[in-house]
Amino acid sequence: MHGTAAPPAKQTQKAKRAFWLKQLHSWHWISSAVSLVGLLLFTVTGFTLNHAGQIEGKPVTIEREAQLPPSLLKLVQPGPAETDEKQERPLPTELSKWIAGELSMEPRATAEWSADEIYLALPRPGGDGWVSIDRATGEVLAESSSRGAISYLNDLHKGRNTGTAWSWFIDIFAFASLVFAITGLVLLWLHSHRRPSTWPLVGLGLLIPVILAIFFIH
Repeated sequence: MHGTAAPPAKQTQKAKRAFWLKQLHSWHWISSAVSLVGLLLFTVTGFTLNHAGQIEGKPVTIEREAQLPPSLLKLVQPGPAETDEKQERPLPTELSKWIAGELSMEPRATAEWSADEIYLALPRPGGDGWVSIDRATGEVLAESSSRGAISYLNDLHKGRNTGTAWSWFIDIFAFASLVFAITGLVLLWLHSHRRPSTWPLVGLGLLIPVILAIFFIH
């Protein structure tokens, strides 16, 4: 005796389900692989940010003094037509290289030029810094501070003073995490008929933060 073949419509439906299930599993594991390191980083730094008061490191500050050589002093001395109005301008290339070599600080972006001083702010993740140049005498004062590795990671979490490349990483990571979450939700739905506790657990995951937000956040 031969078994009865399934109707073509049912076979087509099973084939479609198998195709989409395979696609969902593929996108789910790809997005999880892309977002894995980011998830670990943002999970750990979420904890450290939540307890920043208890684990924040003590800042370490380094002050430096230097003197511009005559060749560079000529580049920064104010001209007769300059006013006291502050302007945002880039540093001359030679001056940027001198600061990097003499002060071990990497100038970037633009500096604030006034008639008396050039001020260069150098904030960075986990620390801060600045360089001040007296345009008349060439006296250079610099300060850099570091708040430690935990503060560095916390600033990466917040995207604070991290630059364009890290901003792109956060956007890509957020998109990968969104794909991971949505494909996971659809896979839960597809398998939920065999796992009765699926939706109660999902609902609990929604209910807990809602209750906390309504009754305990003021």
